Amino acid sequence: MLRRYTMSFDRPIALALAVAVLAVNPCIAQTWPNKPIRLIAVFPPGGSVDQVARILAQPLSKQLGQSVVVENVGGASGSIGTNAVAKAAPDGYTFGVVFDTHGTNASLIPNIAYDTLKDLEHVMLIGTSPMALVGSAKSPYSKMADVSSDARTIKGITIGSIGTGSLGHLAMIQAGQQAGWAWTHVPFRGGGPLMNDTVAGHVPLGIGTVFLVLPHVKAGTVKPIAVTGAKRHPSLPDTPTLAEAGVKNFEALAYWGVIAPAKTPPDLVNRMNAEVQKALKDPAVAERLAAQGMTVTGQGPGEFKSFMQKELDRWSKIVRQNRISAGN
Repeated sequence: MLRRYTMSFDRPIALALAVAVLAVNPCIAQTWPNKPIRLIAVFPPGGSVDQVARILAQPLSKQLGQSVVVENVGGASGSIGTNAVAKAAPDGYTFGVVFDTHGTNASLIPNIAYDTLKDLEHVMLIGTSPMALVGSAKSPYSKMADVSSDARTIKGITIGSIGTGSLGHLAMIQAGQQAGWAWTHVPFRGGGPLMNDTVAGHVPLGIGTVFLVLPHVKAGTVKPIAVTGAKRHPSLPDTPTLAEAGVKNFEALAYWGVIAPAKTPPDLVNRMNAEVQKALKDPAVAERLAAQGMTVTGQGPGEFKSFMQKELDRWSKIVRQNRISAGN
């Protein structure tokens, strides 16, 4: 009797609790937001992550009726800011904007403080951009055939990147392995120092995002040699892809995305995704993002998470095989 009584008593309670839980999320979504939202840019002011965050913050503030405040939390290739998002309350009032280091930090940084997939919600893959391999105007390199010729000699070639373990660094390792290049990597502390030394001819070749190199291409101080996308970039229509230049099927893309703390209610993740989608349809926003060299994709949570799983798997293999760690 006791067993039957317990079952008949528990079922109504369980049903009532389920109804109550289902009733909570719509309530949250309907009243959200009722205070300012923090949008963490995981790199310092001035870079592309900061600019993307600020481009989005203005229309989001207008759409949501609450201030979206950009907070720069830089350091350790974006991992400090990403950790700040991961450790924030999952209440829909903290989001972050990340860059392509989001897919490499986990394999590069020992004892990283968060799990990229388990401790974060992936709200939207905003867009992507190929990187561009450029030659200093003072170097002998003007086309990929020149680079490939030297890269297949014992002496090899020298390529600078924005830092050890950066996507440009790892992409050149993979491309070099496929193409049989011999090359030396010169890591810099960011895009500014890289381009300064490439323009000056201290390094003959540099690899960076289209956004980073384009002003220097337009100024004539560097020569575009190849891009890492599957197709040519609209800003550099005469520049071949690495695949066209003989590195078969090669593609490596920089990207920007919006993240949130794990366990942020799905209704709020979906709502923010919808609001960012709406902002991306604003012609002024689209124009400013295109000026970053970005191709807007606007992929949602499921697609972004799948994209990240592939990025983590791909680059962790390169890091392990080449025994790379942050700072080496």
